[in-house]
Amino acid sequence: MAEKFIIEVEPAKPAKDGKPSVGPVYRSKFAKDGFPPPIEGLDSCWDIFRLSVEKYPNNRMLGHRKIVDGKPGKYVWKTYKEVYDIVIKVGNSIRNCGVEKGGKCGIFGANCTEWIISMEACNAHGLYCVPLYDTLGAGAVEFIISHAEVAIAFVEEKKVPELLKTFPNAAKYLKTVVSFGEVTPQQKDEIEKFGVSLYSWDEFLQVGSKNQYDLPLKEKSDICTIMYTSGTTGEPKGVMISNNSIVTLIAGVKRFLESVNEAVRYIFFLFACVLLTMNDVYLSYLPLAHIFDRAIEECFIRHGASIGFWRGDVKLLTEDLGELRPTVFCAVPRVLDRIYSGLQQKISSGGRLRSTLFNIAYARKLQYLKDGCKYHEASPISDKVVFSKVRDGLGGKVRLILSGAAPLSSHVEAFLRVVACAHVLQGYGLTETCAGTFVSLPNQFDMLGTVGPPVPNVDVCLVSVPEMEYDALSSTPRGEICVRGDTVFSGYYKREDLTKEVLIDGWFHTGDIGEWQPNGSLKIIDRMKNIFKLSQGEYVAVENLENVFGNNLVIDSVWVYGSSFESFLVAVVNPSKQQVEKWAKQNGLSGDFNSLCENSKVKEHILGELTKAGKERKLKGFEFIKALHLDPVPFDMERDLLTPTFKKKRPQLLKYYKDVIDTMYKDAK
Repeated sequence: MAEKFIIEVEPAKPAKDGKPSVGPVYRSKFAKDGFPPPIEGLDSCWDIFRLSVEKYPNNRMLGHRKIVDGKPGKYVWKTYKEVYDIVIKVGNSIRNCGVEKGGKCGIFGANCTEWIISMEACNAHGLYCVPLYDTLGAGAVEFIISHAEVAIAFVEEKKVPELLKTFPNAAKYLKTVVSFGEVTPQQKDEIEKFGVSLYSWDEFLQVGSKNQYDLPLKEKSDICTIMYTSGTTGEPKGVMISNNSIVTLIAGVKRFLESVNEAVRYIFFLFACVLLTMNDVYLSYLPLAHIFDRAIEECFIRHGASIGFWRGDVKLLTEDLGELRPTVFCAVPRVLDRIYSGLQQKISSGGRLRSTLFNIAYARKLQYLKDGCKYHEASPISDKVVFSKVRDGLGGKVRLILSGAAPLSSHVEAFLRVVACAHVLQGYGLTETCAGTFVSLPNQFDMLGTVGPPVPNVDVCLVSVPEMEYDALSSTPRGEICVRGDTVFSGYYKREDLTKEVLIDGWFHTGDIGEWQPNGSLKIIDRMKNIFKLSQGEYVAVENLENVFGNNLVIDSVWVYGSSFESFLVAVVNPSKQQVEKWAKQNGLSGDFNSLCENSKVKEHILGELTKAGKERKLKGFEFIKALHLDPVPFDMERDLLTPTFKKKRPQLLKYYKDVIDTMYKDAK
């Protein structure tokens, strides 16, 4: 019988008074004697950094590649003490601008040394760090500045012109803007018209040089960041995350790594140890504006480890990996999909002999892993002779690969577990749960395709969803994933109504559907609300898109679908018989309505109409339809595709059109 990695702490509850049934409450077996205690002295995000400065002052903390004669050189580093000294200067300058504890500080730009320094200055003085980012759509930056009442903003040099577009409206709250680099006299003139001060980075460091401000007392309950998320059909929601959420997460990660390391204790193998140490190195390229990367980097700072920043170009990522040689690599599925595709291409183009040798070594190691072998024992000779080149492609030192933000395809995960010569783990969490809520375990091949068991600082249960036929009390428990614990967010900023919808009796209702596996790991199988998360981590509000695309004479009805394993959307369209036949006649096409729906020119015409509608409504790139199927038969109740009130039954639509969907994704690539 498989080992079970969860324990029951509360019994299941049957359906009662119109409320659905609730499955048992589980927690990690690593928390069987209770959740991990708080780490001594760690009450705020500032303490995470401050204590590491005291313990590891001369350790390399933040690094970037220096450009010499137009070419990237080695990574150059600032130590923990050097970063601390700049953080104090930035903090004094912020306070000199009149921003006090509880003020809102925006940060807008790609990951870099100045991003972290600005964040730590917020932590030092008890400010709310508010990441600004434009992937939420046109006007999102202006919305966040106004909604959060951002008083001061730090901005990447090349983003300054974009920030200027938010004025004059942003000037109601935003009074100081600081570039991570230089500013032009024209930019200063333009922004000063609105009563706003603009500084270069070096100028700003001198603003508070004559004043030394005391650091305010920080409480665990204080909010340290407001992260805006696109996971909604309306405006971005500001997720309030407290100091307590992040320090609780840090304590949970510590317990998890210690417990897992006991289970895989082969310290004499360099790549077997999963504990974080001050010798670890991390490549920072996933957006710091998202909780996934923010949480990871806080963990690295806690251990006095090193963080090197990429150059901001995905095409140069492999080169940055080779130069930095990280020990831990975090990724979203889209990045790992690219790595997988690139490796497959190299294998197939390497000649018959090499390809055959690779496939033999791969099949052998995969079987050993399935049989329960530890990954470093499964095939050490193949690791050295065949798979070492893959490890070298990631810098040569990676011992842990963590995937998050969206589901990772099982075939990609299995492939990487074999060839990467590293632990490959998949995690699950949301901004509202402070990132990590579940994570798979090293050397547990039966967790392939799952997000693993809960981390040891949360309770989890499944709630039945009768309308989708998910039963949390069945032999295969399925239902909405609900999370309870100190890592759960403090609410949506200025949106108590939305907070009450998802935070009920201490439980956060994620909207995701999970299925418990016999070993206590969880598989994400569906989404309750009509919001998809694509493979690159972007949310798509499907009903909103259907309203945009459906407002077209050539379309009677449209069903939009997005797979979490793909980066684009597809659609099934019921076209207007009258409009299609009219267009066909005008363009010299013959045939009845059914045959016209199969005609590639008709499909191109309708896809063009959808694209035109999307451009008119200024949709984001990933919201456009890339492939469609025309069904001459309208969606109906007879095929169980509509409710009696003519609402789309999405699970049934997916089941009915599964083969069509699969073909569209295959042909569109």
